[in-house]
Amino acid sequence: MAARDRLYVISFVYEHRKKHSRLINHSLLGDLCPHLKSEWCVLAVIMEKQEISDGAGIPQRKITLVSSPVRAVIRMRKKIRTLKNGCLQLDISGKRSTDSPKSAFRQTSADKCKSSNFEKPTIFKFDSPTLAEVSLNHQPRKSKRKKSRPVLYPGNARKYLPVEQKSKAKRCLILFILIVGFQILNAIENLDDNVLKYDLEGLEKTLKRDVFGQQTAVAKIMDHLKDYLATHYHNKPLVVSLNGPSGVGKSLMGRLLAKHFRSVMDNDFILQYYVLHNCPKSSDVALCQAELSNLISDMISRAEIEEKIPIFIFDEMEAMSPPLLDVLQGFFQLNQTNEYLNAVYVLISNLGGSEITNYVLKNVTNSINTVEHDLCQIVWSILKGHHSIWKVAEIVPFVLLEQKHVMSCFLDELLQEGFYPDKEKIKNLAEELNYYTVNGTKYSTTGCKEVVGRVNLLHPIHRHIDLRTA
Repeated sequence: MAARDRLYVISFVYEHRKKHSRLINHSLLGDLCPHLKSEWCVLAVIMEKQEISDGAGIPQRKITLVSSPVRAVIRMRKKIRTLKNGCLQLDISGKRSTDSPKSAFRQTSADKCKSSNFEKPTIFKFDSPTLAEVSLNHQPRKSKRKKSRPVLYPGNARKYLPVEQKSKAKRCLILFILIVGFQILNAIENLDDNVLKYDLEGLEKTLKRDVFGQQTAVAKIMDHLKDYLATHYHNKPLVVSLNGPSGVGKSLMGRLLAKHFRSVMDNDFILQYYVLHNCPKSSDVALCQAELSNLISDMISRAEIEEKIPIFIFDEMEAMSPPLLDVLQGFFQLNQTNEYLNAVYVLISNLGGSEITNYVLKNVTNSINTVEHDLCQIVWSILKGHHSIWKVAEIVPFVLLEQKHVMSCFLDELLQEGFYPDKEKIKNLAEELNYYTVNGTKYSTTGCKEVVGRVNLLHPIHRHIDLRTA
């Protein structure tokens, strides 16, 4: 009976300690076990006090009993606590103690305990967590980086990209690019062929050598011809209007153009039309209209077959009647067949000559570019009022000739007539002409128009005739 009571007191003290984690109230113990002897209750109180006094950080329960079953239970509990203390010798900060000689053993045993003791238990235990276990559970753990999932291929397949199907559109695009490139190359070759076919470089040299005092006009005409004759396909015909006072080289320019293109093309594709010669009477205007229309249409048709561009040179345009101007204007329209768009028309006239003379004499000190731009505007306003045929024309003004240019005309004419080029004789011949004098510069009133007549008077036959008449 005494042994059973002792076990009852011990189990009661243990269970109360487990549930409430505090000391047992002595009055409660006296109320619960009044039938026991006071010595056993005192024994329980002593056991509680011994548990409080033992251990600095980890509470240990030490009970000294005479009964062998109680000693066996106490020994088992001590052994379990000893094993736990060996695995978990930790500070509050979570670092292991390395001062003791058993640190190596504790290190290995702690590694073993990490994988087993701190996992969630599979069975219920009465053990309360110690301070070391709490400190380990609250330690920050490193977060593991999530690895991207590898692409899994079937075991019986190869790792390669899907086969791209050949696109027919891609082939068509490549073929289109090749065709366009070939056409561009062919067009470039044709440009070179046309320039060589018409020998525009030789024409430019001829004009610079034989036309005196009109460098700006020569350069402008050559620019228009080079741009237009470089290809055989156009959206409009080229119309160039040469305007200026008498004797400055406009008709000479027309004759040189006709002579050059006759040498590089057949005579069938060059037309020189002098208004006072081809249609001198106003009564023959209707006949002249039909004749002029047939001449132009027939020449354009033959030139289209030969893939050549015809050249039409009209001189003395100031004397052309309005009905003839209307016929000629019909060939300048844009709404025509392609062959009528491939033609060059050169219109030569004295229209605007007096205005050019007055402007040049008043603006001798101005730059060449400014003079050219102003002259084009002046001539354009005059031609527009005369007839609408000049609305589509490129204006090329011819300026007055200086005395040095007239002397060059005399030298060239003397060489052509077989005379010795005496400078004194040339100077004397040039001084016989009339001039405008502005700021010490002399401008010829008639240009080089009288040069041919003056040189012809130097022949012996003419001299003999002059002496007899005298």
